[in-house]
Amino acid sequence: MVVNEFPDRKILVDGVEYLYFGGTNFLGITTNPEFQNILFESIKKWGTAYGSSRNSNVKLSIYETTEKLLAKNINSEAALTVSSGMLAGKLVVEYLSKTTHAMFHFPDAHPALMNPPSLPIFINSKLNAKLFDKSISKITVLTDAVPSQCVEPIDLNILLTIPKEIQINLVIDESNSFGILENNWQNALKKENINIIKVGSLGKAIGISGGFIAGNTSFISEIQNQASFIGAAGMNPAFLETYVNAQEIYVLQKQKLQHNLNYIDRNFKDRGKFTYHPSYPIIYFDDKSVSKKLFDNKIITTSFKYTNASGKLNRIVITANHSIEDLEHLIAQLT
Repeated sequence: MVVNEFPDRKILVDGVEYLYFGGTNFLGITTNPEFQNILFESIKKWGTAYGSSRNSNVKLSIYETTEKLLAKNINSEAALTVSSGMLAGKLVVEYLSKTTHAMFHFPDAHPALMNPPSLPIFINSKLNAKLFDKSISKITVLTDAVPSQCVEPIDLNILLTIPKEIQINLVIDESNSFGILENNWQNALKKENINIIKVGSLGKAIGISGGFIAGNTSFISEIQNQASFIGAAGMNPAFLETYVNAQEIYVLQKQKLQHNLNYIDRNFKDRGKFTYHPSYPIIYFDDKSVSKKLFDNKIITTSFKYTNASGKLNRIVITANHSIEDLEHLIAQLT
């Protein structure tokens, strides 16, 4: 279906109004009037676009300001912004494919991370035997923080069973979790042989077009020196300033989202057909009849063929902007 305006909690299709429980606008930021006003003021200061390389002799201060704040919020030593989450993943994988001996991926890793030579980390539910190859001393492991069709952060403790002599670059895509979940991966994987690198899109919960790469200072410095980074235009500076100045709004919207998730948790009783967790704003389901029932009752959810999945990706997305009445109507159709 094609619509003529941004779908917030409601969506107009062929002149008919539906409730919208889809998309990725988890915090409801993109249509928030205060957030938009911050963006408008930022555009007045920085213009609508900036096409120069980050290595240009003229440098905009907002890049350093935002990247320091992002590093703090992501709980990393340093961070780098790029024009999209997809580019963030590709830049990191391109670099690590040249500097590590082998690459492995967890199931359902995002396409931004997938590298053709990458090997599955599990074979027949066991760690790939190649991980124990004595000729390999440096590897890359690719994963999503919350894989598709899942509603909880992935358990990465299995990595602690890999011989400590092997240096592991762990690349985690936080596109669907940044701004929503507190993924303090360092706490569980604080080992000398594990180097954690985070990438992600800022176009979901954060509501601005762009992406990030976060890691230790030396790794970020290496990425900054890559030809693909130098040759690309940076992220829109107006969006960067918007992120910096909208921190209080993000906090308030996250509180609203949690309020809605708490309501769902208290009142959503019949969960047998669904994959659901009370701290995550996505409810997955496989039963095609659910989509039809919801649509017949004026509710539109997300349903489309996603990457290499065998069937459609069906999910209900709760946002900070949904009202209690919206949630009541949704729950009534799920029982």
